[in-house]
Amino acid sequence: MEGDLFPELGTLPIAGIETPLLIKVIKKIEARDALDVAYKAFEKCGQIMRYAIAHGLATRNPAAEIKPSDILPPPQSKNFARLKTHELPELLGRIETYALPPYEGKSLTRLALQLIALTFVRTSDLIEAVYEEFNLEKAQWRIPAERMKMPTPHIIPLSKQAVEVIQQIRKLTGPTAFFLPHENKRYKGMSNNTMLYALYRMGYHSRMTVHGFRGIASTILHEEGFEHKHIELQLAHQERDKVSAAKKLRSPQFANSILDIDELFCLACQALKRSVSA
Repeated sequence: MEGDLFPELGTLPIAGIETPLLIKVIKKIEARDALDVAYKAFEKCGQIMRYAIAHGLATRNPAAEIKPSDILPPPQSKNFARLKTHELPELLGRIETYALPPYEGKSLTRLALQLIALTFVRTSDLIEAVYEEFNLEKAQWRIPAERMKMPTPHIIPLSKQAVEVIQQIRKLTGPTAFFLPHENKRYKGMSNNTMLYALYRMGYHSRMTVHGFRGIASTILHEEGFEHKHIELQLAHQERDKVSAAKKLRSPQFANSILDIDELFCLACQALKRSVSA
């Protein structure tokens, strides 16, 4: 934001910033095809002005007099690049050898990619995880409700393959604040670009994203005949309240289906890998 807001607004008294000037600054950001940055800059200006009002530095908030949609086009929806199902085996093979030549990547990055492929969670769900969320005896990963921004925890049954990967990660990292620690700052979690850049190094720039594993998993599981509502719940797409979530978790049919989802996806990945190597 320093390069966008400070040159235009940084030297002005905060109480002297008027709505037309704010619009000019935001539109200037949009003009360079940085629509997402323009939306974030507008939000940041509003936060700063609210702080100024709360501390007696200003009496009005020019960002509150308009909505971002009044001056900016709607943000474009993100289409996360992903491979076709038949292209998955080659990717899994490259991930398996990521720590070896020609890639010579980090072993922890390789394991992180393997785990996200087996659990198809969001990148933030994985890199913000702590060890306490995993119960390997029950083969279960419970992401707290506050992290999911949901009324209930997101519960992920872990396949045998996923449990093995988690055990390897524990052995590799030792005691750390985060399950996947940052390479240089052990008190922080892994960067949200680490796995994406690994995919780039393996030749998948513009072809595959980390989020793409979720789309591939959904495709495979729908083709295998799993109920759409169960797949959506496991992808954490469905809205749920505490009562409905509790009923689903107590349902043997639901629990078995979710466990089968994870096991089936692991088996499908292995079968696809074998078909390529054969």
